[in-house]
Amino acid sequence: MKVKEPQDIIREIVKPGDAIMVGGFGLIGSPLTLIDELTRHDADELTIISNNVGEAGRGLGLLLRQGKIKKAIGSYFTSNREVAQWYNDGKLELQLLPQGTFSEAIRAGGAGIGGFYTPTAVGTELAKGKETKVIDGQMYLFEKALKADVALIRAQKADTKGNLVYYKTARNFNPMMATAAQYVIAEVDEIVEEGDLSPEEVVTPYLYVDAIVTSRLILTKEGVKEVWESRN
Repeated sequence: MKVKEPQDIIREIVKPGDAIMVGGFGLIGSPLTLIDELTRHDADELTIISNNVGEAGRGLGLLLRQGKIKKAIGSYFTSNREVAQWYNDGKLELQLLPQGTFSEAIRAGGAGIGGFYTPTAVGTELAKGKETKVIDGQMYLFEKALKADVALIRAQKADTKGNLVYYKTARNFNPMMATAAQYVIAEVDEIVEEGDLSPEEVVTPYLYVDAIVTSRLILTKEGVKEVWESRN
């Protein structure tokens, strides 16, 4: 049975020092319930692989304030200005990647590819210390694939087997991250019976998903909202 309680699966799976992929663009498509449980868990020294570190005091921003993030790998850290403060104070290590490079690095990790060559960032500060190669007269930069111990992803719906359906742009980085981690936990709004999902609408097959939890926190126009009690 893949359906779990969020607090139980986070404490069982996430260990200090883990590399964790977290889906979402800003807070859109972000597994807010699972992140909330991370803030209640004592695992620290974490490497967070996510497009951004949430917002100030929201999403992964809460984990940052607790000092549990050792390193962040992503593209859009300015969504949370506290990231710069932690970095300047020497409390946080950052690895900045262009967004397309970041996406491809995750895809490569899921595909079992060690890395790839890209012209993006050649000749910039981001190229320092990285291998370069001339291909057909153009300079390329080698980027290593990204993988993680755990992926925390967000989908709209799952069946009890673990097949996932996403909602519009909330899909963002989630499907790729589901392929690039050793253990994948999916947070969803709704869990249906096996066979209730059309094969054509399934984006992430169940083989990639190890556990499913029902969302307790959702993002609304007014902010993050508690929905747990209304479902029980």
